[in-house]
Amino acid sequence: MRGVQKYQVRHTPYTIGHEKRRVHWHNEGGLHVTLWSNRKHLRSEMLENIQDRSLGSWFKVTVACGRKYDRNWLMESIQSHCSVPFTPVDFHYVKNRAQFFVQDANTASALKDVSYKICDKENRKIALFVNTSAVPYSVRDKLEPEKMEKLKLAMSKRYDISQKALDLQLLRYDPDLVGHDVDIILNRRNCMAATLHIIRKNFPELLSLNLHNNRLCQLDGLSDITQMAPAVKILNLSKNELNSTWELCKIKGLKLEELWLEDNPLCHTFSDESTYISVIRKCFPELSRLDGQDLPPPITVDIDRPYLIKPLIKESCEGSEVLKTQVQHFLQQYYLIYDSTDRQSLLGAYHDEACFSLTIPFIPDDAGPSSLFEYLKDNRNMKNLKDPNLRFQLLKRTNHNIVSSLCVFPKTQHDLSSFVVDMWFQSKSLLFFCVNGIFKEVEGRSQGSVRAFTRTFIATFTSNSSMFIVNDELCLRDATPSETQSEFSTQVPTLSQEQQEMVQVSFSLSQMSL
Repeated sequence: MRGVQKYQVRHTPYTIGHEKRRVHWHNEGGLHVTLWSNRKHLRSEMLENIQDRSLGSWFKVTVACGRKYDRNWLMESIQSHCSVPFTPVDFHYVKNRAQFFVQDANTASALKDVSYKICDKENRKIALFVNTSAVPYSVRDKLEPEKMEKLKLAMSKRYDISQKALDLQLLRYDPDLVGHDVDIILNRRNCMAATLHIIRKNFPELLSLNLHNNRLCQLDGLSDITQMAPAVKILNLSKNELNSTWELCKIKGLKLEELWLEDNPLCHTFSDESTYISVIRKCFPELSRLDGQDLPPPITVDIDRPYLIKPLIKESCEGSEVLKTQVQHFLQQYYLIYDSTDRQSLLGAYHDEACFSLTIPFIPDDAGPSSLFEYLKDNRNMKNLKDPNLRFQLLKRTNHNIVSSLCVFPKTQHDLSSFVVDMWFQSKSLLFFCVNGIFKEVEGRSQGSVRAFTRTFIATFTSNSSMFIVNDELCLRDATPSETQSEFSTQVPTLSQEQQEMVQVSFSLSQMSL
């Protein structure tokens, strides 16, 4: 039984350590024990078994950190490096990754060779992982020919040939579909894929598409529209369930001139209309109408040549009050979103080419473990970091990379009353300001921990007086006991008469807040 027990453990794939092992069969009391013989032979045998099944000829391709890349650029780059032409199926984003499927082992092998051969604009190599897969959902649940014909008939009745417009609002409840027991839910990728296939084949010159009130909560399926209907200029996505502007990035290849988004949850994540317009325009620069309202023409901001404002005291004082209000409003909205459940909306706060770095005070080698362990992997403190390549990698560039990094940090609650703000440089196009304050972590292993931070922003202005961050440096440390007690305490201190008089005198002389 010792021998039997030993061999049973070796059945675990993690314990197979050699390429060759012999096969032994024991028939002791009816018990059969097997040892793998040749691991290479085993791999090929497993692959053959998988490919013999109906689900085994498909392969899933995963692009690490693929969410930050535009789909068109990514697929063109992969295709240009791949030795075999391929058609990606069911392209979509999962968390921080991009995924698609291909059919054929030769194609999968060629795609595997592409890994680490593509460099993005930051000169980082892109990793591809290829694995066997079941049939993709959109293929496995592909609509039957009869249902496709019914869907095509229903869509034809909704197409206005004179306007080249297709009205698909409330498509699921179309009488021609319901009467024939055809259930079309556009939030499902197979249904959206079928719809886009019909559009490409029957309405190739489509200019206007109405998807109003279809309960869309994600646009993975609609991302193929950039290939299926590239001429679309007007898109109505109103009264759906889109929660983040990140969903719009999946279709930003469209050259939209008019877009409707009203009555989606994402519309309530913006503090004001100008921020809303600015964020949407980042996805669709040619947009001239949003939610039925005409937009002013976009104006580009030149941030390359700063011109110092003349130091006239009167103008400086008036300008400082305007800037003070503007910065206060910006910080309130920024940290309102930062402390929410969806930090993706911070994309609108950053310039496309912005930079971000995180710094934690130097910790000597003999110091104990830091309570800031959840941030240490992103720490770019030069006194800790000697590797120049790692320094380069930890400097986050572009708004998508920055927000992706911020989303990984623990959820927080900032104490706005603790903020101390200092504006220390101002030019015609740039503003430098520094924020000091504290926050509490509200989830994770350090839940309840209070941190102190210093954040230095460099921002540029837009034509509508809103701001974009072009550089963001965050320095974190543990809050001192006095900071923790004074800021996150619900107790109100009681002052003596003498202390109250001292406060009033100090306030009148210094103009500091009470």
